Amino acid sequence: AATVITNLLTAIPYIGSTLTTWLWGGFSINDPTLTRFFALHFILPFAIISMSSIHIILLHSEGSNNPLGTNPDIDKIPFHPYHSYKDMLMITIMITLMFIIMSFSPNLMNDPENFSKANPLITPQHIKP
Repeated sequence: AATVITNLLTAIPYIGSTLTTWLWGGFSINDPTLTRFFALHFILPFAIISMSSIHIILLHSEGSNNPLGTNPDIDKIPFHPYHSYKDMLMITIMITLMFIIMSFSPNLMNDPENFSKANPLITPQHIKP
């Protein structure tokens, strides 16, 4: 995946090489590059969640932009606590359900091919042309 990202970045005209060097520290895929790659993939979901939360909070407290100059109070959408409680309850139920499934039958959502004996002389069915 880091190779694909490197190739995509270097395809950007004029600034591709600079972006690649800035992001990965160079063109070679080695230990520092993989460390940056894993750090980026660990931090990015938290950044997306925090920016989405800020967007929702500000949108519901301030309303959207008002380019026409009309009364801004008409367009505001009140954010009732009911929606927050409903979402938190649903997330809690889904996480609890997943924990129950993982605890009592951990192989339920597994691929049956994971338990087949590996034979290096035979090509597996799922990758035969």
